[in-house]
Amino acid sequence: MASNLYSKLALLFLLISISRSSRVQAIGVNWGTTASHPLPPPQVVELLKSNNVTKVKLFDADPLVLQSLSGSRMEVTVGIPNTMLRGLNSSEKAAESWVHDNLTRYLSDSAGGVRIHYGEQFYPFVVGAAINIQTALIKANLENKVKVVVPCSYDAFQSDSGLPSKGHFRSDVNKTMIELLTFLNKHRSPFFKLHALIMTATKFTKNNFDLIYDTLVTALLTAGSPQIDIVISQIGWPTDGAANATSSTAEVFMKNLMDHLHIKPGTPLRPKDPPMETYIFSLLDEDQRSTAIGSFERHWGVFTFDGQAKYHVDFGQGSRKLVNAEGVDYFSSKWCVVNNNIDLSNATASAVDACSVADCSALSPGGSCFNISWPGNISYAFNSYYQQHDQKADSCDFGGLGLITTVDPSVQNCRFHVELMSSHSVSFPRSYLVQPMVSLAVTILLCLSIEVEVATLSANVLVEAMQEVTVATAMEHMAAALEAMMVLEAMAAFSRIVKL
Repeated sequence: MASNLYSKLALLFLLISISRSSRVQAIGVNWGTTASHPLPPPQVVELLKSNNVTKVKLFDADPLVLQSLSGSRMEVTVGIPNTMLRGLNSSEKAAESWVHDNLTRYLSDSAGGVRIHYGEQFYPFVVGAAINIQTALIKANLENKVKVVVPCSYDAFQSDSGLPSKGHFRSDVNKTMIELLTFLNKHRSPFFKLHALIMTATKFTKNNFDLIYDTLVTALLTAGSPQIDIVISQIGWPTDGAANATSSTAEVFMKNLMDHLHIKPGTPLRPKDPPMETYIFSLLDEDQRSTAIGSFERHWGVFTFDGQAKYHVDFGQGSRKLVNAEGVDYFSSKWCVVNNNIDLSNATASAVDACSVADCSALSPGGSCFNISWPGNISYAFNSYYQQHDQKADSCDFGGLGLITTVDPSVQNCRFHVELMSSHSVSFPRSYLVQPMVSLAVTILLCLSIEVEVATLSANVLVEAMQEVTVATAMEHMAAALEAMMVLEAMAAFSRIVKL
């Protein structure tokens, strides 16, 4: 069944997040490194500092990234791959080693954290892994700086009636969720009294953000954990690779998001308790993210791959413009284009081959380079391949079809980029590139002691925040937005949030 596809990708995650002593609403950012030539970590840290970002969430424990963040006094959450979960569950020593190698070595006066991704097949190991990590933190005297958090995916909760006040966890995950919540409450659970409105079945929320948030609130109450605080761990809007993925739309979305978070104190079911923290997804574009869901997956960044701001986001600097990365080191100003002086009958096939490895997401329908004419689109594919392969001369051959030029072939909004001279560049196996990722469109991860991923790619989310909607109406809005972005296959993933 199609609706089972995404639930199998990542139903639960294990997260060690930041321990806090007081409730302060704050904005952070997700820093992903799934790029062929990532911006060097020290430059990224300076980019974060220059833009007043004090909280960052990582998806892996890259030593160079952790070393660059060490001493920055930023609050950091670090990811662990799901392949380690079984070992962490079965061995306290494994947990101790991981904590030492990835926390103790880098943690200074700032708080730290860990995020472990896993899928349905890892359910039996979740609580055990969390317990062993917690034990390792205690032995390392880090329990006051680092907190274990076990989140669930967006489809683990639902509302059969279509109202957020009737939210509950799915029956097949309810037992596991209760066990996880019990563990979380034992180690840290700040109390936040829920408003009596949670018992009102007729109350409508005014936007999809509040609606899904409050459906989770009710699910937590039903599971016996009303005190669990919530952090929005991933929320954003893509800027390329689809018709509605533009910088202007992203800026409107972010402005309304910030207004919603700062002006409106809470949601109908938690009117005085807004999200403690909100993490923007994401900091930079990543040209190696899977496009199985859509080409827009490579364009979530507030900044381009080379650290140039696409639009304004208030990370705490107010109306001041975002500061771009400085001292970026590029390859030479050279591009690979089609040689128009020879027969181009085989050019399309060569471009397809190039795009099977390189990033051609901007050529997707609705993308920034979709409207460039033939053979300009062929040149774009050739150049993307050429740049990814460090401008090596033989990577612009294509059977004699390619030509290296020093004249920038960029057209209007279609940028033919020059790659970064990154010593931190990486190569990804083909099996990795085609593996589906968890993020679906605009993804909200509601977390702190419980984290829930919610796909909310509706143009009405926060942008048109005054429309009253039920859960079912929200799902219809999301489906319509997804259809506009030509990712119909993702619609099935929403069916398990509510029964439409």
